[in-house]
Amino acid sequence: MFRINISLIFVLLFSLCSASGAEKIEVGANQPESYLATMSGKSIGLVVNHTSRTEDAHLVDFLLDKKVHVTKIFAPEHGFRGDVSAGGKIEDGVDVKTGIPVLSLYGENKKPTADHMEGLDLMVFDIQDVGCRFYTYISTLHLVMEACAEHNVPLLILDRPNPNGDYVAGPIRKAGFESFVGMDPIPLVHGCTVGELAQMINGEGWLENGQKCKLTVIPVKNYNHSVFYSLPVAPSPNLPNDLSVRLYPSLCFFEATSVSVGRGTDFPFQVLGGLEAGLGDFKFIPRSIPGVAINPLNKDKHCYGVDLRQLENVPEFTLKFFLDFYKQYENKAEFLTNERWFNLLAGTDTLIEQIRKGMTEEEIVKSWQPELTEYKNMRAKYLLYPDFE
Repeated sequence: MFRINISLIFVLLFSLCSASGAEKIEVGANQPESYLATMSGKSIGLVVNHTSRTEDAHLVDFLLDKKVHVTKIFAPEHGFRGDVSAGGKIEDGVDVKTGIPVLSLYGENKKPTADHMEGLDLMVFDIQDVGCRFYTYISTLHLVMEACAEHNVPLLILDRPNPNGDYVAGPIRKAGFESFVGMDPIPLVHGCTVGELAQMINGEGWLENGQKCKLTVIPVKNYNHSVFYSLPVAPSPNLPNDLSVRLYPSLCFFEATSVSVGRGTDFPFQVLGGLEAGLGDFKFIPRSIPGVAINPLNKDKHCYGVDLRQLENVPEFTLKFFLDFYKQYENKAEFLTNERWFNLLAGTDTLIEQIRKGMTEEEIVKSWQPELTEYKNMRAKYLLYPDFE
């Protein structure tokens, strides 16, 4: 049977859009004329990872070549080089290539300390996000902003497009469900670039004690929220392509279940499978993969489920996949194995209650609309780019 390669279709669509006369998207890092003068003569800290690239080089190497005084590198989840699996502790160290200290923001400290901030004249944030509340790079952004506000260090953001920035969806995080996968009261799919979100965090007073960070954003050129943006670099080890990035908002809830999302395979966040043979015709076996998935869920066991690479249409955020699997388990505790984690990912305990009551997806989505309307109205104040229709 002919199988549609959705990832290839994404790339072809992007190529067609680029060839149709649309101007090339230029991320903030590719506009040195807009920020090098700001860095001149200053001691610079960089919050970066493997996605922090100009056209030809990593941002660190580019800035050093331009004689910028980079004194500290701050590493988020997955590490400075992006080769640490999800949840893996990041250690302090030294970048072998440059000799610059690398300070972990995903270990004992998730927020830069007073010692970290000492001597810095400017902090620079340049990391590719994927537009979901529980993707932790934006939690790192929040805490970096907080540290900058506390220590009077300006923050410069080199903005990048949001590959899920063409819509807003999902429940808004409620009070009492604050965590590193739910730092701010925003929807699951927030529809902002990092620069727009930073302006929102500042403007809405979400930093501790209502502090405000001295913030400058270098916007992306030729971007708008209706544009499809194919990520040139995989943002983390288990989001290897456009399809995984697009499905990520819908599949992340399975991380609180006994159903694998394909960690430990060549197609993470593109398949679903549990241990019961009746769950589907597609079979796979998760394995440990160094730097990608260590001891993944259902390691070395046959998983049965569905291959989402065969979808004819890739949906925006949907509960369909979760509800389909939920209904197949007679013993719901065998499916939902970590309810607390599910609630933190959802940002609320209302969603699981709605699912248990047997509400349809349409009914659940309808219940979110009043708050989403308020959020969209608030979000409009902070947009740097033309919005989706």
